[in-house]
Amino acid sequence: MGTDQKTRMDIINKIPEECISKIISFTSPRDVCRSSLVHSVFRAAADSDAVWEKILPSDCRDIISQSSSPHLYSLPKKTLFFHLCDHPVLMANDNISFSLDKHTGKKCYMVGAKGLSISWGDSPEYWQWTSILESRFPLVAKLICVWWLEVKGRIETKLLSSNTTYGVFFVFKFWRIHIAFHRPVELTVNFEGRVCESSKKVILDPPTNEPQSRMDGWMEVEMGEFFNGNGDDGSVMCRLFDYDGYIKRGLVVEGIEFRPKCSG
Repeated sequence: MGTDQKTRMDIINKIPEECISKIISFTSPRDVCRSSLVHSVFRAAADSDAVWEKILPSDCRDIISQSSSPHLYSLPKKTLFFHLCDHPVLMANDNISFSLDKHTGKKCYMVGAKGLSISWGDSPEYWQWTSILESRFPLVAKLICVWWLEVKGRIETKLLSSNTTYGVFFVFKFWRIHIAFHRPVELTVNFEGRVCESSKKVILDPPTNEPQSRMDGWMEVEMGEFFNGNGDDGSVMCRLFDYDGYIKRGLVVEGIEFRPKCSG
């Protein structure tokens, strides 16, 4: 070891771990993990609850206490963070899931099909509610037959991370036999009570550049985006619809996801 390097190591050894923890807690989850490679003192700080409690959302305890897995908050906070990144937890009503973005630590939510407004969704001749092994939710919606397709979702902005641009994603798949999704559907996103701020048409099948495969076995298409400011109190509305009069079959709706954009 050279003299300069030894001097730097000696200086690091004299810095209290609490100071290092305080400093790195203001960085990103990725930077905290990188800092653990610098020195054993940084590694100890990067594993500490003090750092990861700062990175976790300030209301994380309350959120977890209202979930179907309240015991999770007793985990070491670094373990809890990565668990929430990789394993979304269901809230008590099973209609919404909560997770964290691995790069930023910001909140992600998915409103499950049961929490959406689906036209004719309560009519078994049009929609079937069924369980699918790869879904995080107990039930998903399977389209039997409709001419009028409309799926609407809503989320309160106070649930989301502030000062963050969110993308809204329709999460779906098809049964083996599906009909009429080679025609475009319209997607909109807007704050409740305001004019539509985002609107576009997308063909769901065959998948083009718009629908993308997900790691969980589903597909998604971005419906739009919005900026959630500091202290905003309201709701964001999103909608997929198609009134072209053609019979449609075989769409499976898991939900609509709200997650931070530009996160890595």
